[in-house]
Amino acid sequence: MVRKKPYPHNNDILNAMLRVFSREPFIKPIDFPDKVRDELEKEGFYVGLVSTKRIWRIYEEAVKRGLIYDYLGVVIGYGYGEYWEE
Repeated sequence: MVRKKPYPHNNDILNAMLRVFSREPFIKPIDFPDKVRDELEKEGFYVGLVSTKRIWRIYEEAVKRGLIYDYLGVVIGYGYGEYWEE
């Protein structure tokens, strides 16, 4: 009998983000959610319910908590994106 793939928790998604950043430090924000989903799928998770909005929400929360640096420059007031504002 084939077992179902597990759903990823927020920590699993955050760990996948860190692995993506370690392999591709200059990734574009438009490609980021797909790369995270690919990484989760490689780890054996079911990614059908992992939305782009959920990935960005987890990314933003991690940046605001100080768990990761805003490498992509998409969170206002954090990382290098703050230099582009006026």
